[in-house]
Amino acid sequence: MEPRRSLFAVVMLCATVVSICDGGERLKISVTSSADQTKQPSYVLLPDNFDPDGKPIPLLVSLHSWSGDLEQRNEPLERLANERGWICLFPNFRGRNDHPEACGSELAQQDILDAVAWAKQNYPIDPRRVYLSGNSGGGHMTMMMVGRHPHVWAAASAWVGISDLAAWYHKHSAEDDGYGQMMRKVCGGKPGDSAAVDQQYRARSPLTYLHQAVGVPLDISAGVHDGYTGSVPVRHSLEAFNTIAKADGSPVITEDEIQQISRPDGRLDAPRPSDRTEDASFGRAIHLRRHAKHARVTIFEGGHEGIATASVAWLEKHAKQE
Repeated sequence: MEPRRSLFAVVMLCATVVSICDGGERLKISVTSSADQTKQPSYVLLPDNFDPDGKPIPLLVSLHSWSGDLEQRNEPLERLANERGWICLFPNFRGRNDHPEACGSELAQQDILDAVAWAKQNYPIDPRRVYLSGNSGGGHMTMMMVGRHPHVWAAASAWVGISDLAAWYHKHSAEDDGYGQMMRKVCGGKPGDSAAVDQQYRARSPLTYLHQAVGVPLDISAGVHDGYTGSVPVRHSLEAFNTIAKADGSPVITEDEIQQISRPDGRLDAPRPSDRTEDASFGRAIHLRRHAKHARVTIFEGGHEGIATASVAWLEKHAKQE
């Protein structure tokens, strides 16, 4: 095996030092796409006192939101990763979801895989602890990557993510709704315009693939008021969980329960014991929590948001078996 390059060589040949901050060095790198040979940017955040010749450490891949790009920061997540000595990776995966090359495309997926491969080549990454997390559009892409490429991830955490693009379009179908406009640009029209357009919506929806994610510890979470005060109804998270639960033979959340928790008051008529749990990593009341063999879904008191402490608490519990 070729010896790992020194940190100095990596910086000189492949990266630009952007800043020295509380989370260590933040580097902007360029990775050649194995799909179309274009140069694609990512950020790497190295922890304090990083030792390029030290023991292997976890890699946390953090995915930007629907309208964001790699310049988006998640400072609470970065701080928690730094405290644990993890490396963070922030891929661009073709940026904003307003063109066909983005929004869950094969190119965008490959950009993430290529960035992870680059990090493994250049840093002492523990292959048993490669983690994935994202909020909103990043939650959408987290679920896509777990469904399409389950072998890569030791665990994943998806927050307020879109699981069914056609269903989400119907919430944002007004001509002046920015999300609807973006989806029409991505997919070539609105659902029902043609078979080809409908296929684009299916191909970019995590629900199409999540049955393949049964072996990945995937945590799916949403604030109970999202869809009212935010843009993504909680049904997206619940149906994502149900797809996995059906595939691994676990009990599903019933349609009646989905309708109850989706009401403006967001409460179950007959909560189960697991729905009454307390979880300090969330720091919020929990209104629904269910488990499959490896997956978990939580509907908490909140809106369209992620909770970094809960994300990291889930991820750090998991490592791939040898």
